[in-house]
Amino acid sequence: MFDLIATSAMGLEALVAKEVRDLGYECAVENGRISYKGDATAIARSNLWLRTADRIRIKIGEFRATTFDELFEKTKALPWENFLPEDAEFPVTGKSVKSKLFSVSDCQAIVKKAIVERMRKHYKKSGWFDENGPLFKIEVALHKDVALLTIDASGSGLHKRGYRAGQGEAPLKETLAAALVMLTNWTPDKPFVDPFCGSGTIPIEAALIGQNIAPGFNREFVSEGWHWIPEKVWEEARMETEDLANYDQPLDITGTDIDHRMVKIAEENAFEAGLGDLIQFKQMQVRDFTTMKEYGVIVGNPPYGERLGDKAAVEKMYAEMGAALAPLDTWSIYILTSNEQFEQFYGKPATKKRKLFNGFIRTDYYQYWGKRPPRTK
Repeated sequence: MFDLIATSAMGLEALVAKEVRDLGYECAVENGRISYKGDATAIARSNLWLRTADRIRIKIGEFRATTFDELFEKTKALPWENFLPEDAEFPVTGKSVKSKLFSVSDCQAIVKKAIVERMRKHYKKSGWFDENGPLFKIEVALHKDVALLTIDASGSGLHKRGYRAGQGEAPLKETLAAALVMLTNWTPDKPFVDPFCGSGTIPIEAALIGQNIAPGFNREFVSEGWHWIPEKVWEEARMETEDLANYDQPLDITGTDIDHRMVKIAEENAFEAGLGDLIQFKQMQVRDFTTMKEYGVIVGNPPYGERLGDKAAVEKMYAEMGAALAPLDTWSIYILTSNEQFEQFYGKPATKKRKLFNGFIRTDYYQYWGKRPPRTK
């Protein structure tokens, strides 16, 4: 069994933890990380299935270190040979927060040296290692004098799903887009609309969720090259994603954007994800949105008006959006923005707000809950 960590953006920890539990693993939640135990299959399944996690790391050790000697000796005492083959390529990155050992470059060099010493002894080698084999990205993270040593099992961050052929200037991370959908009351039998679809990330993530398609089905992971995870483990984990996908689930998902170039990029991205026929994209301004459908869900990440020249235009657009969406009393509407006056311009207080970070921008997720459908007897 391995000690696994799914890292998470601030504010999404509870969602990542729910996903980990849904995969069948008990977990503990801390700031920015969800810890759980699992075997090699858990490494594969976590990478393939977790929609809202940033990446999967394997914890090798955690200990107090206030001197470089202590960091060296305690790193050297860890069983690196269980993970790293003789030809492993193992770069070390680092970070340090509120710790006596604040020089990250020194910490990285010391951890590297300690691992090399340990490996030399194990592999009975006197010189340097060639490092021309599989990649093991090691991180030393110091926080309040506690060092956490991990190996990255994902490679590229999990938000890189492999479908994004093009993007706009301020693309939403796929992991956050999935979170925005999962924080709504949407179910695959309801209409779903993103009136600010940009490069199509939110509608594409909604379609993947709607058909239960694993977000990592279309990409590779660095841990697929590790000798101690048998190929069969990955084959079976990928077969599971095929077995559980519900490709026959009909979906009613629409993305609209004011910019016809973004609509074209969104269409290309949807085709790249294998969802081209499932999502309708069209050029439209939010003020022109109308629908006869009922009990749908709108999720939007509109411009925030962060740049001075944009503020007035964006606030006018918020007001137009409020007027256009006001008649949709059976629809639930969810809008992400950093504009703290959003409710005033939109013309209605939110049912609920949730604080989220879009990259480094602090935003609120404004939630307007629609009427519930009548109960059928």
